[in-house]
Amino acid sequence: MLKGIHPLLGPDLLHALKTMGHGDDIVISDANFPSGSMGPPVIRADGVSATAMAEAILTHMPLDTFVPEAAWRMEVVGDPDAMPEVCTEFQQIVSKHAGDFRIVPVERFAFYAMARKATYIVATTEFRLYGNLILKKGVVHPHEVDQA
Repeated sequence: MLKGIHPLLGPDLLHALKTMGHGDDIVISDANFPSGSMGPPVIRADGVSATAMAEAILTHMPLDTFVPEAAWRMEVVGDPDAMPEVCTEFQQIVSKHAGDFRIVPVERFAFYAMARKATYIVATTEFRLYGNLILKKGVVHPHEVDQA
């Protein structure tokens, strides 16, 4: 354990977040997402929900303010206007930790295409359908870093 580091962020995920730069994307995937065939390195987070992982990551990672969109979710197949409960929770977490960012719904195959270009995928065991989120890393400003 380390002070000030969310306990769900293990060594592999901490390393991943640290190596990501401004504009890099990270996918938080549910248990049904084809993480292993997407291409980017997969970090396993078994026993962890996607919402808990989003909370842990956004506790330490800012979203990108230099682009119009920095957070995306997979839209429901056949009902693009639907908002699953897990996605409502994602929006609450993003609003709490990152501020005024809207999570943008993306068609399933377009979401897969975005995931293939991500820097990392965090594979959770979120069993709720559509528990998938892509986050674009922003800039950490000097005043946000403890340089003691």
